[in-house]
Amino acid sequence: MKKTLLFLLPGLISFALQAQNLYFPPLVGNTWSTTSPESLGWCPDKIEELVDYLELKNTKAFILLKDGKIVIEEYFGTFTQDSVWYWASAGKTLTAFTVGIAQQEGHLSIEDATSDYLGTGWTSCPPDKEANITIRNQLTMTSGLDDGTGDPYCTLPSCLQYKADAGTRWAYHNGPYTLLDGVIEAATGQTLNAYITQKIKAQTGMTGAFFQIDDNNVFISKPRSMARFGLLILNRGKWNNTQVLQDTAYFNQMVNTSQQLNKSYGYLWWLNGKGSFRAPGTQFLFPFDLNPSAPDDMIAALGKNGQIINVVPSQNLVYIRMGNVPDVGEVPITFNDTVWQKLNAVMCGITDVEDQLDAATPVQVYPNPAQQAFAVELPEQNFDVVVFDATGRPVYAAENVFQKAEIDTNHLANGLYTIRVTGRNQAVYYQKVMVAR
Repeated sequence: MKKTLLFLLPGLISFALQAQNLYFPPLVGNTWSTTSPESLGWCPDKIEELVDYLELKNTKAFILLKDGKIVIEEYFGTFTQDSVWYWASAGKTLTAFTVGIAQQEGHLSIEDATSDYLGTGWTSCPPDKEANITIRNQLTMTSGLDDGTGDPYCTLPSCLQYKADAGTRWAYHNGPYTLLDGVIEAATGQTLNAYITQKIKAQTGMTGAFFQIDDNNVFISKPRSMARFGLLILNRGKWNNTQVLQDTAYFNQMVNTSQQLNKSYGYLWWLNGKGSFRAPGTQFLFPFDLNPSAPDDMIAALGKNGQIINVVPSQNLVYIRMGNVPDVGEVPITFNDTVWQKLNAVMCGITDVEDQLDAATPVQVYPNPAQQAFAVELPEQNFDVVVFDATGRPVYAAENVFQKAEIDTNHLANGLYTIRVTGRNQAVYYQKVMVAR
């Protein structure tokens, strides 16, 4: 039986389907199943280049999951599996997830005014302007508060000044975000840490806690707890058989464009494949994807000094990185893209398969060139197939196909594509196809 995954097309919601065949580690202990790069048909000789780059860029921990299992787990210097580190702004995504749980339990609505929970006067805005700021605005960085007052982390009313009407301006502003913690506590009647322990950590085996550091609430945990959270997101808020976040509408809103001012931002999650984005500290609209080297459906938790969670539903991938500063910027956008360039090589992207094309392969591709469709055939066996475009980005994937996969080309631009087929006993074959209309 053919089981098709997802086309990686701009605007397609890859999270629309539940992730399939995922492994979940036990709630207690250090047991976590692994899988080898060789078994996935990847290029293990490229891993050293990835690891060297991570070490060069001050990384402390890096974990890559495929189907929930660990493929790569590296620690650097004296840092170990049991060391703890801060998430910085990557922790915003945990807060967004927690708000969703609070809403599903009826403690709040994201359409509520923030002042319903923090009281009036939490800003220096005119009362009518403050009253228009909602929890949704805090989640989407559209509070309209001035991020240029000198201290974007400050949560005092004197720092939170009117700049624009709520919902009319996007700006990466930590102060209003941090006050979501107070909203959650006022709504639930519990401390933030107690509520997260009860509603998330107990169900997933995560450890760690939020700590007050100056004006910020910063989540600190072991690396594998960060990976557990990424796996929870990959499975749409469900841990194994436990639905931690049941509000599917909220989840979908969280991981998709939340407003038109910055299409690459959901509810505190960064989104790839949207064609443009705004970065922290500027109002300039960059006219390209957040991370061109990453899959279009990648979503990211990005924190200062390179604290990262990436989730890719179409490939059942999660990667996390903890460490010291890898490059400049409030969030590590450029660094994340370079990591994806290295990961694409590890996963045998198109730039690494030129020498592996085999004229004697049993895989047949026809018609070639193709106009409306082409077939990939491997007689009398089941196989997995991935099609890569000229940049090395996967544009089609299917698993457990028997004998022949038929691929529609209507969503593909004209050009040359590379096909990777993994057959019986993990034998890997490569072919090319030209799409020309």
